[in-house]
Amino acid sequence: MDGGTESRRIILHGEQDFVGMRAAGRLAAETLDMITPHVRAGVTTAELDRIIHDYTISRGAVPAPLNYRGYPKSCCISINHVVCHGIPGDRALQTGDILNIDVTSIVDGWYGDSSRMYAVGAISRRAAMLIDVTYESLQRGLAMLKPGNTLGDVGHAIQSFVEARRFSVVRDFCGHGIGRSFHAAPNVLHFGRPGEGTVLKPGMFLTVEPMVNAGKPDVKILDDDWTAVTRDRSLSAQFEHMVGITADGYENFTLSPSGLHHPPYAIA
Repeated sequence: MDGGTESRRIILHGEQDFVGMRAAGRLAAETLDMITPHVRAGVTTAELDRIIHDYTISRGAVPAPLNYRGYPKSCCISINHVVCHGIPGDRALQTGDILNIDVTSIVDGWYGDSSRMYAVGAISRRAAMLIDVTYESLQRGLAMLKPGNTLGDVGHAIQSFVEARRFSVVRDFCGHGIGRSFHAAPNVLHFGRPGEGTVLKPGMFLTVEPMVNAGKPDVKILDDDWTAVTRDRSLSAQFEHMVGITADGYENFTLSPSGLHHPPYAIA
């Protein structure tokens, strides 16, 4: 268990802070709901980014990614073998693509961060299975969130499920603390050993956002210094929720108000 420097830097939030995070998380979830019908063949990722930007501003919020450490757009859109931090541009979506859309909205100083997978038309069985396993791995990680458990418990639940299905968990990126800052302590790894790592306490705000590859876990960063892709060009998927640890479990701030948690297909 980690009783070191990182644990001492973690902010424990009060009930009023939960109120702020509910509003920020709900807007992030509503944004991902809103964009769903726009994800179709022929639409460019730049157009999706423009719609998300305009919607966020219309709600009186700020798109956190825009100009964050020089990032040029209002969301991240990662297609097929892009693991994360894909920059929207002129690429038009094609039937068979899978993509992750990651949004963060600042509402009254609170950051709401969430991402989901989307499918463009009919996709391959391999792609659908990857999305399904990634979604279920997140659910298994979330189920470990309660006071007294550790982040190692969370990572182990994700990793063991993914690897039993012969996919791999990305090691180079992780979830994080969040609140009135975009990224804070602790780091939330999506692999680990039970009983190890930071002990969960009421008032922690976290993102859990496993990235799962159909091939090997290795990634590389492209020349734009943002876009991360799989080294073997295998498909990658990700889901992300933002939560607050409560006295007896957790509160999910980014559940879809419309029930659009998972693309509309099921794998037996």
